[in-house]
Amino acid sequence: MGDQHKYKNIISEIPSTAVEVYRMLPEGTRCEVIFNELIMSPSPSREHQLILIKLSSLLFQFLEAQQNGTLLSAPFDVYFDPEQSVVQPDLFVVLSENEEIIKKNGVHGIPALIIEVISTNRGYDTKRKRALYEKAGVKEYFMIDPENKNTILLTLNASGKYEQTYEETGLLKSEILSCHINF
Repeated sequence: MGDQHKYKNIISEIPSTAVEVYRMLPEGTRCEVIFNELIMSPSPSREHQLILIKLSSLLFQFLEAQQNGTLLSAPFDVYFDPEQSVVQPDLFVVLSENEEIIKKNGVHGIPALIIEVISTNRGYDTKRKRALYEKAGVKEYFMIDPENKNTILLTLNASGKYEQTYEETGLLKSEILSCHINF
């Protein structure tokens, strides 16, 4: 009877992409796949979590009142290219007209805006995720420094490249949502 469950988690086929490996990991494993590279990450800092809690509350209330989109947060998968990239942005919004991209197992498409509270590995959010979000066509990408609440907004220009639209402290200003949220 002991051997009956011993081989329960055997891999029957060798995965060919990092996304396939990602799907095999136990639920709750802190990792993402960017451009077919599996990236592990540590738990976020206290400051990171406090900003997320406050922003989640404020954005949720705003979207509930406006009824123009859905706010989601990590850990919830966003698949940009099913075979190359799957990430769990800190916070992101899918507009009502695109809600069909929200599936039971994640978002399969492009959120209108993404908010990342910068991790201890700054380059991960400011370079790697930026490159992914730009290539995917995320219209607004907010990067927030958890130490001082410095907020940078990158917006896609006509040629599909990010331009810094503003930099402020403790303010989330979204043209897509037509909102100004102080946090």
